Amino acid sequence: MTPPENQMAALEESNHLIITPEYQMTTLEENNQLITIPEFQMETLEENNHFMPAPETQPNKRRKRKSMVWEHFTIETVSAESRRAFCKQCKQSFAYSTGSKVAGTSHLKRHIAKGTCLALLRNQGNHQTPGTPGMNGNGSVSDPPRHHYRSHSSAYISFDSDCCRPEIARMMIVHDYPLHMVEHSGFVTFLKSLEPRLDMVSFNIVQGDCVSSYLREKQNVMKFIEGLPGRVCLTLDVWTSSQSLGYVFITGHFIDGYWKPQRRILNVVMEPNPDSDAALSHAVATCLSDWSLEGKLFSITFNHPVGEPGLQNLRSLLSVKNPLVINGQLILGNCSARTLSNFAKDVLWAGREIIKKVRYSVKYVKTSEFHEQKFLELKQQLQVPSEKDLSLDNQAQWNTTYQMLVAASELKEVFSCLDTSDPNYKEAPSMEDWKRVDIICTYLKPLFDAANFLASRTNPNQKTFFHEVWKMHELYHSITSHGDPFVISLAEIMQEKIDKYLKECILALAIAVVLDPRFRMKLIEFSFVKFYGKEASKYVKIVDDALHELFLEYAALPLPLTPAHAEDGNFENNMKAEEISYNELTDFDAYVETTSQNMKSELEQYLEESLLPRFQEMDVLRWWEENRLQYPVLSKMARDILTMQVSTADPGSVFDTEIKELDEYRSSLRPETVEALVCAKDWLQYGSATGVSNALVKVEGLRS
Repeated sequence: MTPPENQMAALEESNHLIITPEYQMTTLEENNQLITIPEFQMETLEENNHFMPAPETQPNKRRKRKSMVWEHFTIETVSAESRRAFCKQCKQSFAYSTGSKVAGTSHLKRHIAKGTCLALLRNQGNHQTPGTPGMNGNGSVSDPPRHHYRSHSSAYISFDSDCCRPEIARMMIVHDYPLHMVEHSGFVTFLKSLEPRLDMVSFNIVQGDCVSSYLREKQNVMKFIEGLPGRVCLTLDVWTSSQSLGYVFITGHFIDGYWKPQRRILNVVMEPNPDSDAALSHAVATCLSDWSLEGKLFSITFNHPVGEPGLQNLRSLLSVKNPLVINGQLILGNCSARTLSNFAKDVLWAGREIIKKVRYSVKYVKTSEFHEQKFLELKQQLQVPSEKDLSLDNQAQWNTTYQMLVAASELKEVFSCLDTSDPNYKEAPSMEDWKRVDIICTYLKPLFDAANFLASRTNPNQKTFFHEVWKMHELYHSITSHGDPFVISLAEIMQEKIDKYLKECILALAIAVVLDPRFRMKLIEFSFVKFYGKEASKYVKIVDDALHELFLEYAALPLPLTPAHAEDGNFENNMKAEEISYNELTDFDAYVETTSQNMKSELEQYLEESLLPRFQEMDVLRWWEENRLQYPVLSKMARDILTMQVSTADPGSVFDTEIKELDEYRSSLRPETVEALVCAKDWLQYGSATGVSNALVKVEGLRS
């Protein structure tokens, strides 16, 4: 029997790597492939002559090792019965032999081939040999071949850099990362440490991949919008940039087939002259053409000042595309969030000198631990019951200024005491100033409540906002006379502004309220008396006429087939047969037409019904869904009217006092890329595109 040492040497010379019976498995390297075979006994190997002859026929002499791994490893004896393989690059040691047991070279090959030797990767450019992965036969760098490696569970793991590109693009879109990040050295090093075989992408490549993701998602959004049962309402949110360019963010709002409110950002249109009379009309026309929304538009809400010529441009454009919708009277509207912010800014400006003193007082207390501790001691001594904490305001958001004034006003006694006990505390508000602070807070509170209403709802509409406007009107018109000129001037400013807002938006607000079965026309009649006094009946008639005109427009549209008819493929043939059978009843048809003229319409029946109780919150849209069979025409009209938006701002920017500005980085990108990044991020939050190929869409002309 041949000794085990000689058997292993003989097998190694024949490029057959064998693990002895104690390991239960043997790995052979045949034709440069890794093959797992069952346990082999030494007797079987002797029979197949896969070993050198016994010592008595030939000396035990090892020939030079031929395996590739020995170009990267050396064998060193660490003890009498143990030898280990040491990597020439990183000096890491691996088991090689212990007594008669030999570990083989598979684990050594994995150390080199799978890139776990970081020292080899760093030195690859200067120290590669023709046998090293990544070098071709001429010694030049080439793309590494794709290998399959076997894990402990015998599963094959393949790697393809192209599969990572869509995920990198998705990461950039979802997290608003700058596209140049893929070229940052730190990011490149990090990814290479995770997977050395990854082919890094450039800015141009990731830009094209992001636009490709946008185009794939747009296909699904397009199909979604094409299947909508109703119309679309648009909101226009105008941003500026450091280059004085305008970016119009256009969002579509609609009700889906399940009667659920939906919204999608449809376009981001760059306008070189955002203050021109044609800017908004051009952006809207671009959106209508891009999404084939001609004839489907119901209303527009915007947050940018538009002069009368600009309004005429919108009306002339949209009245042609949408001849219905009462001649465009519901097309236009003002952003309520921007309106509230403008109201608040006027109030704060009127009291700016007093607010400056309060801001100084709060800063004096909050910026010094000693001062704050002394302030709290005075508060405890005076037993002031206020639980509010002082905080400095962020002048970019007016609600923080209102909250600062409210908290400081409740602690005015403590500030007055601090004024007498601390000689370093200067510019303290006087008692007259504190009275005016209370007046300012009184005017700001309804604005704050209305803005909070907008910020707390993901889909505020005209119906619900009507009540907030009513409360503001009641307050500002309740102050008719006052001895303080400050109060009188402030009241006049606010009365003028709320009256102007109502004049521009009252029709859209009122029509939405009528379609709430808890109010119908009764709330309009009641509130208009307070709004317009003796002229209330004139404005009530305007709303009533608009409702009837709009209803007639919807009644002229064809109703969709009922489910029973829609499922019947022979519906048209059946109708023809019925017409032939009943041609002799022409007199009956004339009778029905005559009597139908005297019948009440759906709208009149709805307005005459009793009001529903107002004891709890009600989902008005769901009510119309449940009653669509009773009101087939009116429910369609209600669905579109209740889609109208009162605000273009998202909940996080309702209190902003400044126009949003695109950051420097995005301003440097192509307008098409900005649109792709913004829209794709919005769409991805509703779920990625399904049923669409994941193959990268080729995008030309995106090289900066």
